[in-house]
Amino acid sequence: MKILFACSECSPFAASGGLADVAGSLPAALQKEGAECRVIMPLYGSIGLQWRAGMTFLTSFGVPLSWRVAHCGVFTMQYGGVQYYFLDNEQYFKREGGIYGYYDEAERFAFFSKAVLETLTHIDYEPDVIHCNDWQTALIPVYLNVFYREVEKLSRTHTVFTIHNIQYQGQFGLDVARDVCGLPEWAIGKVEYQGDLNMMKGALEECERISTVSPTYAKEILDPYFGHGLDPILRQKQWKLCGILNGIDTVGYNPSKDHALAAHFSVRKPEGKALCKAALQQQMHLPEQPDTPLLAMVSRLVSHKGFDLVRYAMENMLREGMQVVILGSGEAQYEQFFADVQRRHPQQVAYTCGFLPTLSRQIYAGADFFLMPSQSEPCGLAQMIALRYGAIPIVRSTGGLADSIIDWDTPGGGNGFTFQSYNADDMLGAVRRAMGLYHSEYRAEMLPRALKCDFSWRRSAKQYMAMYLGI
Repeated sequence: MKILFACSECSPFAASGGLADVAGSLPAALQKEGAECRVIMPLYGSIGLQWRAGMTFLTSFGVPLSWRVAHCGVFTMQYGGVQYYFLDNEQYFKREGGIYGYYDEAERFAFFSKAVLETLTHIDYEPDVIHCNDWQTALIPVYLNVFYREVEKLSRTHTVFTIHNIQYQGQFGLDVARDVCGLPEWAIGKVEYQGDLNMMKGALEECERISTVSPTYAKEILDPYFGHGLDPILRQKQWKLCGILNGIDTVGYNPSKDHALAAHFSVRKPEGKALCKAALQQQMHLPEQPDTPLLAMVSRLVSHKGFDLVRYAMENMLREGMQVVILGSGEAQYEQFFADVQRRHPQQVAYTCGFLPTLSRQIYAGADFFLMPSQSEPCGLAQMIALRYGAIPIVRSTGGLADSIIDWDTPGGGNGFTFQSYNADDMLGAVRRAMGLYHSEYRAEMLPRALKCDFSWRRSAKQYMAMYLGI
């Protein structure tokens, strides 16, 4: 089976969030299950010369988009056993800032969606399934059914659409559907929702299967609280909706070989974990105290990640005698809060503003616990990475956190500490249970139980293959 994985970001080439991690590891896992999976993404100006040097130019052509024809160049390369296609248009993708957040987002990704299909008419590749991801590729199923079903090469192609975060839907004024996206009048209804253009709604209508990144999230988004206005559409389309839990790249995230760490460790040789903790305490200018529990947070500092709970409970958490390390940036109110807490408690709190990939791995490896009190979390990868590096997650049981973290006190054993309601006192109760474990005779169970967890892509890839074959 031939799968074309269409995405707006992919690690290691261009990344801003969890989608890049998925796009960078799921295709390789699908190949191991027997699929021929290729990836197609924009050629951003930020993609470095070290990658461009390995690319080969294939072809170029014009992409009809409303009243204009836009240039598209196609480059390709092999990486990690997967073939990648990069679509080049400097007007849309050579930008000085990040990969998102521009005034012409609708036009940029309407072009990309149309160019994906146009590319398939110019290269020697005929996918059975185009797997689209989030709103940036949501117009692919729409364009396929409106413009390309009469093309022999694409007449049998199926589409799958994965919702990584339903909060971001690609919503614009309805005139954009005509003047920018170039949809004919008879097709406007496919993307119109509540008087606006909603690209994700178009994908939900036109694709043949809808997936989300965890089974619990697939249920949650049917509810108005989580559905961000699309829950009525999803309830209508529930027959084609499923949830498949993401995995992580267990080769890239491997504490027994990670060059970023002060020492390596594994289930059989766990001694290096203590050395990583000592190195992190030294690096963060915290007292080197091996018996003091160290709790970490690595996240975007935004409200739906639960930082209002952390702000409310932080002083009580610190009274438990722990050290806290935070890495992240986002809303100014949270950046200022953590900077202020660090000034008031320099012996217990270390905050680094921004995202530093090497430091994030060192934090995972040095931490005893990892806090994720999310208000909503479609899947979450950080809790899986934390367990991979021997840190016990403390999470609110929502979305993928509910599917991946089992409470420690569950009969048969768990792999973390959970709380149910979005409440600071409930979060504090879970933190205190974790501290109780740390200071008990059962502390020795923490590291081996964490390191034995398997969140590789193997199981998820089999589920995706079953979904593809069931179309």
